[in-house]
Amino acid sequence: MRTMRRIATLAVGTLTLLALSACSNFSFGPNNNIETRNTSVSQLPSTNQALPAAAGEPIGNGPVRVALLLPVTGDLANVGISMANGARLAMEFIQSSPTVADNITLVLKDTKGDPAIAGRMASEAVSEGASLILGPLRAESVRAVGSVARTAGITVIGFSNNTGAASPGVYLLNVLPEGEVRRSMAYAQAQGRRAYAAIVPNTDFGRIQDGAFRQAVADLGLNARAVHTFSSETEARSAVEQVIPLIKSGQVDALFIPDRATAPSFAVLLEAAGIERGSVTIIGSADWDNDVNISQTPYLVGAIYPAIDDAGQQALRPEYQTRFGATPHPFASIAYTATLLANSSSLALGSPKYDRGQLTRASGFNGRDGLFRFLPDGRSEYALTIKQVIAGGAQRIDGPKLP
Repeated sequence: MRTMRRIATLAVGTLTLLALSACSNFSFGPNNNIETRNTSVSQLPSTNQALPAAAGEPIGNGPVRVALLLPVTGDLANVGISMANGARLAMEFIQSSPTVADNITLVLKDTKGDPAIAGRMASEAVSEGASLILGPLRAESVRAVGSVARTAGITVIGFSNNTGAASPGVYLLNVLPEGEVRRSMAYAQAQGRRAYAAIVPNTDFGRIQDGAFRQAVADLGLNARAVHTFSSETEARSAVEQVIPLIKSGQVDALFIPDRATAPSFAVLLEAAGIERGSVTIIGSADWDNDVNISQTPYLVGAIYPAIDDAGQQALRPEYQTRFGATPHPFASIAYTATLLANSSSLALGSPKYDRGQLTRASGFNGRDGLFRFLPDGRSEYALTIKQVIAGGAQRIDGPKLP
């Protein structure tokens, strides 16, 4: 599973979740057009007071029920537990804030990382009167939950980064490969690079990156000279050998090598072939972020890749460590954002609740991981930064921008 990178300019213990348009009423946190409707249970329609008992761990005490489906046991338990804790911190922020409406109660249900169990938990949540489902984590489970929720007319905000799990009414709150690749290639295009080649592994990760590369080429009107895949060291060397003449002749001036495990080896081969470093822009993936081998490969200095600014994650970390005695998984901030989004009065108390038109507004929202918006087809777009590899690390060279 890919590691997510993190965001922007938020004080410890607070989150801003606001629409980008000035007229929005989705606002939380200090110094930001704060939403002040503290709606009590007695102010809501009586139907919200007659929900059946729910199986699972309740988090919060608001009148609108929201199911939170995560793998808190099984192979993905470390991720699921950290995300559940992120949701707990968000609910504690809501409950402690005098200016944020306390609208929802989360009901945490364990999917055990199993799509069949996730589907059953979704059916259970529907029968218990949930108005929204947050999660689950992996694409197969999101699809299973989406099938149940679609029949019941309930919106899902899943946490997968696999675009194939998205559909109208099933939104993915995660950074998607298509957005990452388009962001980095658009940056290279703005720097004058026009002819692209790609070398990707013949793996699930590689196939996703390959598809994202081809989509970005089409969207941006770029020239793709070659796309090579490899399943072995021999095939990888052959791919590099076929690209080298194109670079030397000026037919390729940007090379996409998203796999962080093999990128250093490719760099060594390019250097040995006498490729002048300034003649080609090397483009990595968000998976490169914080990789020691990448930052310690001299020929990769100057390479670029997309990333989420990790300031928001860094702001969350001390609070999380104090509260839970551990370091949060990067996905904890996704659950934090999802919880505050679900708690928004305009969504939770709207008619209908969690209206798709509100969720897919083009202006988007600003969460722990920066600006994002949902598209009508269920995909999300995040405002990503561009980082450049420097000796021993990386530096940001372009600020957050939506694709």
